[in-house]
Order: sequence, then structure tokens, then C-alpha cells
Amino acid sequence: MGSLTHKWLTHMLTDTKIRTLKPRETAYRVADTNGLCIEVRPSGAKAWRYRYRHAGKPSIITMAEYPAMGLAEARAERDRLRALVKGGGNPANAARIERAAKIEQAETTFGAIASELLAKRAKEGLSPGSVKRERRLIEKDMAAVSGMPIADVTAPLLLASLRKLEKRGVVETAHRARSFAGRVFRYAIATGRAENNPAADLAGALEQPQTKHFASVTDPAKIGDLLRAMYSYRGSPVTVAALKLAPMLFVRPGELRKARWADIDLGAPEWRFTASKTGTPHIVPLSSQAKAILEDLRPLTSRSEFVFPGVRSAKRPMSENTINAALRYLGFNGDTITGHGFRAMARTVLDEVLGFRPDFIEHQLAHAVRDPLGRAYNRTAHLAERKKMMQAWSDYLDGLRLTANVVPIRRRAG
Repeated sequence: MGSLTHKWLTHMLTDTKIRTLKPRETAYRVADTNGLCIEVRPSGAKAWRYRYRHAGKPSIITMAEYPAMGLAEARAERDRLRALVKGGGNPANAARIERAAKIEQAETTFGAIASELLAKRAKEGLSPGSVKRERRLIEKDMAAVSGMPIADVTAPLLLASLRKLEKRGVVETAHRARSFAGRVFRYAIATGRAENNPAADLAGALEQPQTKHFASVTDPAKIGDLLRAMYSYRGSPVTVAALKLAPMLFVRPGELRKARWADIDLGAPEWRFTASKTGTPHIVPLSSQAKAILEDLRPLTSRSEFVFPGVRSAKRPMSENTINAALRYLGFNGDTITGHGFRAMARTVLDEVLGFRPDFIEHQLAHAVRDPLGRAYNRTAHLAERKKMMQAWSDYLDGLRLTANVVPIRRRAG
């Protein structure tokens, strides 16, 4: 068959004879019986092949490599294919269908779909560190279900996999894995490869991790010291701008670093995006100070989609560790302040020093705030008051940074 010339030997094969077959300059075949033969290639590789006739035409297909498939297995497979031919079937078509089914099954495992989603999120700006953590979830922490067709992954099977993480004492990882699995199932449903999300059924089934609060600074005098140090930072203009805006806007660190110019309206001025925690639309009014920082930054990064592009590629946002690394460089360790800690700072001081209503603050923190009837407020709720609050907050931070006169926190009784 094909351009190769083949010399045929027609003796019944044995394992000993097969092992002694030596490669030649061209491929050759040694026949067994009833259409089965073994092909010896110039490379020394050996493969089982089956010759048959379908619709009056001679055909030949490759069955498997030797010795992965032994002689007895090859004869059994030949007999199966002979029966298929006698019934009017074509082994070549059957092989193509089988290969397609195997490919489809491989592409619809939990791990394959999870990897597909992860690649999509990486293109959309997921940090390399997060990609690495989620890759570990797929390949190690959830290995028990990664190789299974996603339609076969039930809530009990998923829970059993997560329980193993609990037993190892990594409860937070177990919760992160459940959350990750939920995203994978939602993506699979959206792409027509799953019908339900068993991860959602496991809400409350896992042991709750101990709450760990993010380190923060809430004493006004110490906030002033922190701000003066931050404004002395001499890193890249992108990092400097992010460092200045972090306490001023007090959004979640991931939301800040992934900010897009398309979502920022300096004329309004405000920043509109979808809150990462709740998945709901959110508005951040921009104070005059925040607007000025963004106006200065825009000529430097406007060619990028991201307000704070990464150092290595403008197609990605800056690293999730950038702000924390800058704080460490300035001498503030993780037990003192983190990028997330600016939220606790704003919540405490806006309430206990500046006296703003807690519901205004919660709205601005993009927390799920509900009205007396239990309905979620929309993103424009109390927007006028929140604009005043954000300007007052920026003015207050400037006052702490530029003067030593601070208003102490009023500690509530009880």
C-alpha cells in the first residue's frame, strides 16, 4: 500500500519470531492468518495491521503498536474486525468513529474543561500566580475528578474529593476548590457540556475555615505616617499611581489592578465595573484627587486596555503582588497592612471618625446591601451621598498626609 514496497512472508507468527524481526531499508509485513499481519518499519517500530475487503475494495488499517498489543490480543481484535466486515461494516469508519469518541470524551472531562476555562481567563488577565494556583487545583487537589467526564461528576463524588483536602487540614483550599469547581460547571453548562452544577449543591457541606482578617491601619496618626511613606515611593509611575489610589478608592485589590480605561469616565467622573465578589454592577465616584492621578497616568498607559498594565506585557494587568511588594519595600510587613487592608481602613474611619452612614459605606465597599424588604439595592443607590463621601475621604487622607493634626477615632461604648 502507498509508495512503500513491501515483501510479504506468510508464516503463522509467534512471539519469539516477532521479537527476532529486524528492520530493513523499507517497511515490510509478515502475515499471520485471516488478514492479520505485523509491519516492521525502518525505525524498528512494529505495528499490527489488518487487511480486509469492503464493498469489493481491498483496505488495510493499523490496529496498535507492538508490544503494547500482544499477539493474542491482536488476534482477538482481528476476529472482532472480521465479524464487523461480515456484518457489512467498515473497520476504517469504525476506527474513525471510535477515535472521535475518545477525543470527545477527553475534551469533556472535568480537567479538560477546567483547563479550557483557565486558558480563557488567563487571556482575559488572570494573574500568573492565580493561573498557577488554579492549575494546581486541577492537576493535584482535584485529581480524583479531573479525569472523569464532567457529566459523571456528581455532588457526592465532588464532596469526596474535597473531603480529602479537609482531612489534610487545608480547609480554605477545599473551599477555594469548591468555588473553582462551580465556575467550571457554569462554563460547561454555558458551552453545552453539562446540565447541572453539583458544586452549588455543596454549599454548607464543608467545614468552615477560621476567619482571618486582613491586616490594616486604622489609627489616624499611623495612617498619616503610612501615606507619607507611600507618597515617597519612587517605583514605576504605574505602581506609584496604583499605590496612591488603593487607599483612596478602597476597592478590592484584584478590581484595582484589573481596572480598564473603557470603564472609567473622567468627565463624570466615575468608574463603573462589575464587583468581583458579588458579580453586580458597581460605581466608584472619583474624587478630584483620584481624577488628577488618572489624568496624569492616562498618557502613559492609554494604549493598553488596562489602567495598570503589567511590566512584561501591556496586554495583561499588573501583578497581584505589586502593591504588597511596594508596601514591603517601604517597610510595612503583612502583619501591618496589605492591599486589601485599605478597605478595613476606610470602613472604620469613615464610620468612626468622619461619621458617614454605615449603609453608604457598605454600598461603596460593594457589599451586598438590601432594603427593608430584602431586595438588593441597585448600583446607583445613595450615589449623590457616596460622591460627597468619596471626596471627603480623599480630602481627609490628604489632611492626614500633609499635617500632623488628626481627629482620633471615637470608640463606641458597649
